[in-house]
Amino acid sequence: MPLSQAPAQMEAVTQIGEPESSYLLLDKGLQFRITDAVNSMYNFDFEQAERGFQVMRYTYPEHPLPYFLMGLSQWWKITVATENESYDALFLRYMDETIEKAANLLEEDPENKEAAFFLAGAYGFQGRLHSERKNWTSATIAGKNALKYLELSRGEEELNPELLLGDALFNYFSVWIPENYPLLRPVMLLFPKGDQQLGLQQLEEVAENAFYARVEAQYFLFRLYASEEKQPFKALEITAYLHEKYPNNPYFHRFFARQLYAVGRGKEAMEVSLEILNRIDAGWTGYEANSGRYASFFAAQYFDRMGQQALARKHYLQTVRFGDELNSQDSGYYLFALLQLGKLAIDQGDDSEARRFLEAVKANAKRRHPAHKEARAILKENKL
Repeated sequence: MPLSQAPAQMEAVTQIGEPESSYLLLDKGLQFRITDAVNSMYNFDFEQAERGFQVMRYTYPEHPLPYFLMGLSQWWKITVATENESYDALFLRYMDETIEKAANLLEEDPENKEAAFFLAGAYGFQGRLHSERKNWTSATIAGKNALKYLELSRGEEELNPELLLGDALFNYFSVWIPENYPLLRPVMLLFPKGDQQLGLQQLEEVAENAFYARVEAQYFLFRLYASEEKQPFKALEITAYLHEKYPNNPYFHRFFARQLYAVGRGKEAMEVSLEILNRIDAGWTGYEANSGRYASFFAAQYFDRMGQQALARKHYLQTVRFGDELNSQDSGYYLFALLQLGKLAIDQGDDSEARRFLEAVKANAKRRHPAHKEARAILKENKL
């Protein structure tokens, strides 16, 4: 059946012998037809991706899925450079439309797990953006709604890995949120306590078996393995796969370089970082100062260790310029780039420049910051 002739509430017939489902998320035929659009979105070819999602919206005007995907496309434009607010309004509009369509489905069928999944997802994404923008009241309201519908969408793991993403995030973050955000503990008391290890296992299953939720699960996994779980090699494995699969995604490119650096593969981190910097210079979509801040620092560190002081200095200065462009003078990359520039100046016998860089560290870092402490010690030791 051509896509344009498919009814809005069609029952998906997957393969002969497989059970039918009324959930559009499970329509294997639709998944096949929009694979290119979904892959284009994650590979930052948004024009092609959104053409595919608009066709789906025309075909399924009352279903939340196409609106959610259009919103997700805006989200990835935001993710790579969160200081850019130009996509916020369109993103929020698509998520509002997702909520409206999903709420209609839930009103028709209060047991509709698919509708609850989209409500949880749309509110969850809205909450993430409001948190990023420090709109704490809006973030709290969206978060409460996301948790409510996340609970409603649970318990369907035998049905489909798409819906399992809700279980996975609930299990992990219902433990993580109270531990890391004490102000939200009273909210979390309203819900059952989760299981973090089970949450990780479920995320792995979604990353392996889902269609729509696969990459989002992989995103959460590499972030969790890199930071909360302290398993950098697992994070590297996932980021290496994502960069290979979506080579033009600057976010995955950036974190691939970061994980190479984290596990001590400095030469490879430098090579990947120089590729990122070249793409920034060439104006590739999504390659901007935030990616440059990471990449220039990783490149500088490699050249510094190799004794190539001119190249190290060039890239540390580049790190500082990107930091100034982002107004992130209190970030670790910025402060340690200044610190290393001060050390290089001392090696070159330029006390005046060394003092300028080290005083800049003190001016931008809190007194208890390691860079501030080291800058004070170097200034004192060298009587600058």
